[in-house]
Amino acid sequence: MTTTGIPGGNMGLMTRHACPQGKWEVVEAVPGRRLRPGVRCYRGFHFTLDEVRRRLEVPVGLVTVVLNFDRELRLASTSSAAPTPLSLTSLVAGVRTCATVGEHDGHLHGMEVMLEPWAAFTLFDTPLRELKNRIVDASDLLDTRVRRLTDALASTADWAGRFALLDFVLGRWWAAGPACSPHVVRAWQLLTRSGGMVSIAKLADDVGWSERQLERRFAEQIGQLPKAAARIMRFQRAMPKLLTRAPAAEIAALCGYSDQAHLNREFMSMTGRTISQFLVEHHTTGSGPLVRQRVAGEVTSVPLPSDVGFLQESITPHDPGFSVPGLAGRGLQGSRSTIRKGSESCA
Repeated sequence: MTTTGIPGGNMGLMTRHACPQGKWEVVEAVPGRRLRPGVRCYRGFHFTLDEVRRRLEVPVGLVTVVLNFDRELRLASTSSAAPTPLSLTSLVAGVRTCATVGEHDGHLHGMEVMLEPWAAFTLFDTPLRELKNRIVDASDLLDTRVRRLTDALASTADWAGRFALLDFVLGRWWAAGPACSPHVVRAWQLLTRSGGMVSIAKLADDVGWSERQLERRFAEQIGQLPKAAARIMRFQRAMPKLLTRAPAAEIAALCGYSDQAHLNREFMSMTGRTISQFLVEHHTTGSGPLVRQRVAGEVTSVPLPSDVGFLQESITPHDPGFSVPGLAGRGLQGSRSTIRKGSESCA
């Protein structure tokens, strides 16, 4: 494995991780100043591996955009005993309260953007309530502009050029989109910094709104109600502590759970497995860029064994029958279209 810093033009220094055999590379970059802190990070990836890659993507308080240049990702929620897998080339994942299992055949080339949800509201020009607990085809949400962007990124010669192009296009979307309420941003930041432990009444009081008004704005511009968002924050606050194998009862008390049983129930609800199962999966995968977290300081995913078979059953392309009436996204030319395809990620 090699880790190098490479010049990124207006993007500054990028970090590249790669294996000497050329089987994979992962490149990370910080977005331009005008898009921070709403756009958290960029990642580029290119895998030519000899086996299936499978990961458990756990709930985080972020919206994810994945732009694959060729192959599809296969996805299924952990919220169902018999999940219906979904195949997508490029996707947008809203803020979710349960985990998703994703896999590819070992060959994948593309880019990923991690966004604060209030920034996604501006970039997508879409009420985020329509992405609540959902993963959708990016072209259905973002119209033809996502296909044009993906094609342009794929045809760009190097990662520095791709990141610069991505940053430029997102900057245009940002300038054209609706502004998020500064009260929503403040409440979200307070909730995040507290690890989900500040009361909803205090949040509302801090920004000068009623709780009902705060709920309406969160539904529109975050995609979850404040209480659901607080669940995700508490979960993320607990995750690093759980990985140290500290006593679960102690972690529950530190992270705002009523007791250990409450922590256990929430963990099962959000990941589809017990804490013990998750720790075994996490600690057997080792370390290195192939198991690197997508966002610094947060636990976003864990690799799963490639012989776990619940995505190896019937994988069906996204179905036009998955409909969300009334959702519109704006294309580069101002045209609007309705989301037709997607998956309910959580019960």
